[in-house]
Amino acid sequence: MINLRATLECGQVFHWTEKEVGLWEGLIGKELTVLRVERGQLEVVRGNATRVARYFAMDHDLAEVYAGFPQDETMLAALDFCRGLRILRQPAWECLATFITSSMKQVVHIRQMSFALRELFGRAVPGSGWRAYPEPARLAGASENELRACGLGYRAKNLQATAQRVASGEADLVGWEVLDDDDLREALCTLPGVGRKVANCALLFGFGRLSAFPVDTWIARIMRRSYWRGGQKSTPLALERRLASRFGPHAGYAQQYLFHHARMTARRARG
Repeated sequence: MINLRATLECGQVFHWTEKEVGLWEGLIGKELTVLRVERGQLEVVRGNATRVARYFAMDHDLAEVYAGFPQDETMLAALDFCRGLRILRQPAWECLATFITSSMKQVVHIRQMSFALRELFGRAVPGSGWRAYPEPARLAGASENELRACGLGYRAKNLQATAQRVASGEADLVGWEVLDDDDLREALCTLPGVGRKVANCALLFGFGRLSAFPVDTWIARIMRRSYWRGGQKSTPLALERRLASRFGPHAGYAQQYLFHHARMTARRARG
C-alpha cells in the first residue's frame, strides 16, 4: 500500500514532479525514475524496481506502524487523511543538504532552492532533462555568492561549510551510519546549519531512524494543542523529549502524518 501523492508532497522530499495526473517523475540518486499507482500498487514505468522499493520503503509494515499510533482524535484524523504515506530512504547527503536550506522556509521555497542548486551545480542525467543534486565537493568549491544566487540567503554559508566538511571526509556520513540515534544526532549537530530539528529530519528521512521526531512550528502547535496543554511555554526540545516516547518506535511516521495533515488542512481552510 502506498499513497504516492502524500508521500511525495508531505515535505520530506522536494524535487518530484507530477508530469501528468498520477504520473510522477524524479531522481533516485542519479537515476531517472517514473512512477504511478495502479490498483493500489506502485508501478515502475521507468527505473530500477529494486531501488524504487528500497527508496519508498515498501518493506515497512504500515499495519504495524499504525498499530503503535495513539488512538486519539488528532492522530486518527491524521491517519485517515494520510493513510499509505511512507517515509522515504533518501540519499543521506542530499537529504541533509536540503534540510540545511529549509530553515525558516516553506515547502515551495525549499523546492525552488533545490532545483536552482541542481541547475547550477548538478550533473546532467543523460537523456532525462534532469540534473542530480550536487555532490558535496561541487558545493564545497562554490562561492557563497553563487549559492546565494540560488535563493539560499544566509543558508549559503552553512551549506558551503558543511559541504566542505563532508567533501574532505571530516564529516563521514557513510561512517556515521553505524552510530546509534543519539550519537548520530550529536555528530550531525556539529555541522554548520544543523540544529536539532534539521538533525532529526536527516535522521528520519536520510538515515532511516524511524523514532526521530522533528519538531517545527506546525508540530509544536499540534503538540501544545492536543498532547501537552500545559506546555504552552515549553521549548521544541522539551516537546520532543516529552512526546516522542508517546509515539513509540515509529514516532517519525506519526510526526509526518500529523505534519502533513495539519499543513494541508490549513491550506484548504484558506481556500
